[in-house]
Amino acid sequence: MQQEHPLEDVLYHRYSRQVLFRPIGQTGQEKLWHSRVAVVGLGALGTVQANQLVRGGVGFVRLIDRDIVDASNLQRQSLYDEQDARLGRAKADAAAEKLHLCNSSVALEAKVTDLTWRNAEALLADVDVIVDGTDNFEVRYLINDVAVKHGMPWSYGGAVSSYGTTAFFQPGATACLACLFGDSPPAHQDTCDTLGVLAPVVSVIASLQVAEVLKFLTGNNASLSRQLAQVDVWNNDFTHVQMGPPKAGCRCCQAHEFSWLKARGGGTTVSLCGRQTVQVRPEGKGTLSLDEIAVRLAGLGQVRQNGSLLRFELDGLTLTLFQDGRALIHGTEDPAVARNLYARYIGM
Repeated sequence: MQQEHPLEDVLYHRYSRQVLFRPIGQTGQEKLWHSRVAVVGLGALGTVQANQLVRGGVGFVRLIDRDIVDASNLQRQSLYDEQDARLGRAKADAAAEKLHLCNSSVALEAKVTDLTWRNAEALLADVDVIVDGTDNFEVRYLINDVAVKHGMPWSYGGAVSSYGTTAFFQPGATACLACLFGDSPPAHQDTCDTLGVLAPVVSVIASLQVAEVLKFLTGNNASLSRQLAQVDVWNNDFTHVQMGPPKAGCRCCQAHEFSWLKARGGGTTVSLCGRQTVQVRPEGKGTLSLDEIAVRLAGLGQVRQNGSLLRFELDGLTLTLFQDGRALIHGTEDPAVARNLYARYIGM
């Protein structure tokens, strides 16, 4: 819950250095205080983004992530610690706890869930700006469809190896993601699983994203970038490419055909950056009672409950189950193995 503080205290003490920055000032800080932002993905990019937004005094921040903290995350995901990894905490919950300690006056809403066509509008349509901290294009196309449909700006960012890319999309004023990359994700996508990733490029890209968000929220639209920024911190390469206006005939921002918000099959296999993991999402599972499942699985393997999730370890595999029926199977890249484990112990 957001705590009540005299606005004068908030503006002139905690945020005094930001208020002194003339393009923001007192008026801009007040706008930030009354703004709502959703951060989608709380990995490397998302933790930096959320940290800067919350410390900067954005009044409401929704934190959306489907994953749990793993030791391989700690090299670059700045809100988590070793205890979070040992406990396998949900990233959204752990991030909200850490951010509350940084700024208890900001309203934080943690959503431990996978962003899909079913919930994208419910989770994103009521904020002022959407910030992309994800690691896959399917979710970005969902974000793009919601943003265009509801006339909302959003900040795109991606980083892998030593290079990254970012752009600030504003419906009606710039091209959209579908204009730039076509109607579907690129056939080949480099990931941190294959190429690794350096923490410095993550911080650079996330900071550029937040800078654009702050410009927009404080009314400094004339300062917004209309370019696709590309950065390689290892090879000292910094380039910009003009995005241009919306593309004629674009199915999304011109034809208003929001295909990514339409019903899709429920079974997906997703590689999560940094380890062998398969996501299983059965169709129509509904809300599960983790307490009941924990009792049923007791004695079959090691069972631990941790807030909004349950972990079940058996034969070198770990099944992390969420209340919405979604599960992450750690220790395999084989979808058949993952689905079989889920069907045997949870039921499809």
